[in-house]
Amino acid sequence: MQVCIIGGRGRMGSLFGEVFARAGYKVVATGRETDPAKSDAVTGSDIVMVSVPIRETRKVIGQITPVLTADQLVCDLTSLKAEPVEAMLASRAEVIGLHPMFGPTVPSLLRQTIIMCPERCREETRDRMAGIFLREGARVTFSTPLEHDRIMAVVQGLTHFVTLSMAETMRRAGMSPAMTEEFTSPVYQIELGLVGRLLSQDPGLYADMLCMNPFVPGVLRLCNEAVQDLSSRIAEGDAEGFTRMFCRNAEDFGEYRERSLELTDSLIRAMVTR
Repeated sequence: MQVCIIGGRGRMGSLFGEVFARAGYKVVATGRETDPAKSDAVTGSDIVMVSVPIRETRKVIGQITPVLTADQLVCDLTSLKAEPVEAMLASRAEVIGLHPMFGPTVPSLLRQTIIMCPERCREETRDRMAGIFLREGARVTFSTPLEHDRIMAVVQGLTHFVTLSMAETMRRAGMSPAMTEEFTSPVYQIELGLVGRLLSQDPGLYADMLCMNPFVPGVLRLCNEAVQDLSSRIAEGDAEGFTRMFCRNAEDFGEYRERSLELTDSLIRAMVTR
């Protein structure tokens, strides 16, 4: 069995190349400098995986769909699923959209999540692909492309929006991380650490995640309404209204609160004992 990874010389493509090599596949990595439709690696592989930036994914898929056959599987690795999967369905190949919920710097797939959108494929193809990731210790979540994009608008869109808003607010307040460092305990260092982690990565990746998911603007409108509501209660000194809002959201989070306490307590213990 052979897998061709278009963009396989990049960091994420290389990571998945190693995964497939450990699964016994012959891996052929191609760069983006050549026309993939003219590549023998594309036409001669059992699996063709597209691992290029989100903004280029549809174009690359469009180049290869005319040459793919019904006995091949095509998949992608982007953070969006509806548009790439729709483009892949224009081919005759089996189609599975993939979204690894981690970056290429992870040491392994152990306890990492991979979302699979098996849009047009045989059951055995889906199970074989999932098995490769499960044997690496990953967790596989099945979804549809639309459900994936709708949930990513919250998981990625809202989370990254709030994180970037915190950095922008600190900058406008003239408060650098260095100025606050001596005043913070581990729990605040975790919060600031997530901001710093995001800002140390590729801004183009995050721009595409937020700007190209059609469900993100609706979620951010709700976020802005929530911020305005909370701000008003604080500005008016409305402690009772603040408490009602706090308790309503605590009830909504349910048992996840206890799990969150346990998880963050373990992170704090790790920080103070390192």
